[in-house]
Amino acid sequence: HDAVAAGQPHRARPSPAATGPLYVAHFFIRLWRAKGSIYVETLSERFATMAEKKYRKEESGGARKRWKKKSDDGVKDLKKEIEMEDHKISLDELVERYNTNLETGLTEEEAELVLKREGLNLLTPPKQTPELVKFLLQMFGGFSALLWTGSILCFLAYGVEKSQRSDVSDDNLYLGVALAVVVFITGCFSYYQEAKSASIMKSFSKLVPQEASVIREGKRYTLLAEKLVIGDMIEVKFGDRIPADIRVIKSSGFKVDNSSLTGESDPQLRIPVFSHDNPLETKNLAFFSTSAVEGTCTGLVVNTGDNTVMGRIAKLTGSIKEEATPISREIAHFIHLITALAVIIGVTFFIISLSLSHYWLRAVLFLIGILVANVPEGLLATVTVCLTLTAQRMKIKNCLVRKLEAVETLGSTSVICSDKTGTLTQNRMTVAHMWYDMGIKDSNTNEDPNDPTKTRRESSPTWDALARIIGLCNRAVFKEEYSNRRILDRETVGDASEAALLKCFELEVGPSISYREAHSKVCEIPFNSTNKYQVSIHKQPDQPEYVLVMKGAPERILDRCTTALVNGQEVPIDQQFRDAFNGAYIKLGGMGERVLGFCHYILPSSSFPQGYEFSSEEVNFPVEGLCFVGLVSLIDPPRANVPDAVSKCRTAGIKVIMVTGDHPITARAIAKSVGIIGPESLTVEEVAERDGISVKEVPVGVAEAIVVHGQTLLDMSDEEVDEVLCSYKEIVFARTSPTQKLRIVEGCQRAGWVVAVTGDGVNDAPALRKANIGVAMGITGSDVSKQAADMILVDDNFASIVTGVEEGRLIFDNLKKSIVYTLTSNIPEITPFLAFIMVGIPLPLGTLTILCIDLGTDLIPAISFAYEEAERNIMARKPRHPTKDKLVNARLISLAYGQIGMIQALAGFFTYFVIMADNGFLPARLLNIRQEWDDPTINDLSDSYGQQWGYTERKNIESACHTGFFISIVIVQWADLLISKTRINSLFQQGMKNKYLIFGLISETCLAMILAFCPGVSTVLRLQGLSGHWIATPLLFSLLIFVYDELRKWLLRKYPGSWVEKETYY
Repeated sequence: HDAVAAGQPHRARPSPAATGPLYVAHFFIRLWRAKGSIYVETLSERFATMAEKKYRKEESGGARKRWKKKSDDGVKDLKKEIEMEDHKISLDELVERYNTNLETGLTEEEAELVLKREGLNLLTPPKQTPELVKFLLQMFGGFSALLWTGSILCFLAYGVEKSQRSDVSDDNLYLGVALAVVVFITGCFSYYQEAKSASIMKSFSKLVPQEASVIREGKRYTLLAEKLVIGDMIEVKFGDRIPADIRVIKSSGFKVDNSSLTGESDPQLRIPVFSHDNPLETKNLAFFSTSAVEGTCTGLVVNTGDNTVMGRIAKLTGSIKEEATPISREIAHFIHLITALAVIIGVTFFIISLSLSHYWLRAVLFLIGILVANVPEGLLATVTVCLTLTAQRMKIKNCLVRKLEAVETLGSTSVICSDKTGTLTQNRMTVAHMWYDMGIKDSNTNEDPNDPTKTRRESSPTWDALARIIGLCNRAVFKEEYSNRRILDRETVGDASEAALLKCFELEVGPSISYREAHSKVCEIPFNSTNKYQVSIHKQPDQPEYVLVMKGAPERILDRCTTALVNGQEVPIDQQFRDAFNGAYIKLGGMGERVLGFCHYILPSSSFPQGYEFSSEEVNFPVEGLCFVGLVSLIDPPRANVPDAVSKCRTAGIKVIMVTGDHPITARAIAKSVGIIGPESLTVEEVAERDGISVKEVPVGVAEAIVVHGQTLLDMSDEEVDEVLCSYKEIVFARTSPTQKLRIVEGCQRAGWVVAVTGDGVNDAPALRKANIGVAMGITGSDVSKQAADMILVDDNFASIVTGVEEGRLIFDNLKKSIVYTLTSNIPEITPFLAFIMVGIPLPLGTLTILCIDLGTDLIPAISFAYEEAERNIMARKPRHPTKDKLVNARLISLAYGQIGMIQALAGFFTYFVIMADNGFLPARLLNIRQEWDDPTINDLSDSYGQQWGYTERKNIESACHTGFFISIVIVQWADLLISKTRINSLFQQGMKNKYLIFGLISETCLAMILAFCPGVSTVLRLQGLSGHWIATPLLFSLLIFVYDELRKWLLRKYPGSWVEKETYY
């Protein structure tokens, strides 16, 4: 109406009936394109016609552009840092904002209204591509579209011939069925491989707690967590999963495990006090899906469902389009190349055959033959099986591959963004150093299971006192079911730091249970955020005095002490001792270690006799004027084999970037210890300190290494992020959030790098999904991270990634060998049809026989390359360039088609002409004889010597020629298999260690003999037995191929960089 009112011509909406043919045509065209470019659309868009789209564009103007902009803006919003005020405002403002009551909570009516407005406390799953569309994409995409076309044309040709005469051959029917079966099985297999990757949102849904303890109208009861609303008051206790984002109102020793969300390995204390502007850093917020590991809490719900921090991560993860893997792009490129070649050659010769006055049906059969000969039907199956076999090998080496294409992607990786906790480190706090008697001592962790006393420290008065505090001022205990394990491998109940101290005691002193029984506890004050210490009082065996032991923050402990134990003697704490204390504290902290202080006090029996009633509430015992004993530092130590793995990455040209939620000092210390930051490299901060300038004044490029704090990254533009990534060789990002990790990955991809990302938490899911290859942790990894990843490290070990890189590089090299081997036989398969059309000779090779080569004799040998060993040290070369180093390049095509393939074609034709000549038809007589040869009414066709041949006899000779040509291809493929084993080494250097390749050689020969000589099979394929000298004919060409390629490789090794390498090294 608006258009008419504006004086514009009214354009009617096209009816589906009028555009029906366009629906079908457009559907198949888009399917073919989609498969080639690894592109997926919704079903409704698939079926939208071109006319419909034009109408929509004119009718709605910029509506679609507006929708796309809105969608892009939504993703950009999700990538922004979380902005909240609920942790900053006062409780009165909070109560007013959510119209609630801190004592009685919401009323049922208010809760119902909020529920209707905000919706259920659930995560919304993203839209999924219908399974039907996925199946059709696999069934009709890429090569499949060509083969379906060939199959339909076969059925069409058979139907037309059958309608014209009754004695028609069944060859076209067999071929049509064979092509359809091949495409259907390949499509089903590809769909199965894709369908194995489950939806990422299914794993997010597991994070949603089932029930919550809520306070409404002053009543406490259990409610389904999905029915919680903003403003609800809830109670959380130890062991619960937090059902929504909450503001902490009351707490008692409440700690949460935020590791899956922020990457922090230690439990985080939560109190009602605002402590940081960043919502993820403040102590008065607890987040949906994190777990309560200690204490209790009463909280006010401030976010539910998709609006929670976890909900934002889930939406961001679901909105990220997975990057096409390098191998998928290579295969798409290869499909486009071969498809274009097949179509161009097929259509060209179809037109030529029509111009040569061939019957249209005969021209169609030519077209089918050329399509089948051009398309390597077994190649995609070969690639899939090779990747599968490599994935199985990687599984043995602790790399579990979820997506087959990830096998090769890891080999293409140029940057690894690695998490710290559990990947580079052991994910268990360990006592690293001790400071007592004015010196730093290493902790002994070399446990000898046969003689535990070997690890025990030599007794001294100060050490005995420190060990007593470590063992007694400790609430951690071992789980009984793990008592038969090594001490360091035993699981414990309690805080991670206390577990480390407990293991240290067991190693350095002895069994903790008997020691604690001998020193029974009579009173205890647990650690709290106000005092920042833990204290307990114990009886002493054979002593009337009680002993008070305390541990906590070093500075707080020292402030409570007036004396120190040095070499067994109590001495006053003077400035000299304080300086030594500060020096040790700074040194241990600078190594990224968490430091604790320890002190004790022998309570005099006169004031505290046996049976004295100690009170932790009134604190009727001294907590000041104590005796300082020493310091203990803890760290999550690096894995033993990580430094070697990082060194291998450097050699292989792979940049390793640490991305962690931990403190920058700890991150830098670990980075230095594993080699991510070299021993001689200075960070920006160290250069600034050396030169006496500020960090901002340090010029870019002066320092080799940089540690970037998450807060700094927050203020950086994308251009500044790119500058950091490209300007520094050694990079550590600390205190990063999930969106910042995603920004880092995107920056690496903008630089053209192939990025691998490791992660174990929910916070890592967006980056894992965005990366070219996401690597999750098998032991500590959350279900969400595993679903988002392409590969899982079973042992959580960074060194396993390096193994995967090596396997990935090897499979890329071996896939090249499989492809060059497979493509080479295309030339002897295509040229018979070209000669058939161009020079009019009887058909030298049947179309069904081509399928027998591609899907039969060539298949096992092609797959056997997956087991081939590397020719050189593949970890000493740089990563391949994703756009320049193609899987199939011009040199590979030139070698396969223009050189080896031509020799193979010569072998086939030589055998063909020998068989024809032995039967009286010299080459000159065969030219332009085709029409007479194929005419069933001619039974007196003369050969070169005047003998006359009937139609049946001629077809028998043709069957012998088909068999000869087929056997010739198999024999020259022997040589092709041997020369494809290496790309530069001589076969004599590489050797024949690959037993699967030998098996492939034997199976290829046996299968060829069965197809050619087995009754029944040979009849269907129109093959027949041959005399010995015909079979021996192509052996000379096989030898020629081997000698030619050995000479080519010798020139490659002798003259590196020469024109031979530039033209033939693929």
